[in-house]
Amino acid sequence: MRRAAIFVSLALLAGCSQESERTYTVDEFVADAELLARTISQCRDNPGELRNTPNCRNAEAADGRLRLQNMRKALGG
Repeated sequence: MRRAAIFVSLALLAGCSQESERTYTVDEFVADAELLARTISQCRDNPGELRNTPNCRNAEAADGRLRLQNMRKALGG
């Protein structure tokens, strides 16, 4: 009986825990400008909590990659 109570308690706790956010790759951010803009905005609005999350790091890397691509195009390269 005691094991059943522990199992039920653990199942309830697991059900109540927050679902982890999907992690996007740099290439996914490069391909989806709206997703990139939304993620960059969220990361910059709350840098204390989100700065080191995988999505924020990947979004910043994608933003940097897109900036370099745009500069190359502007310079004729």
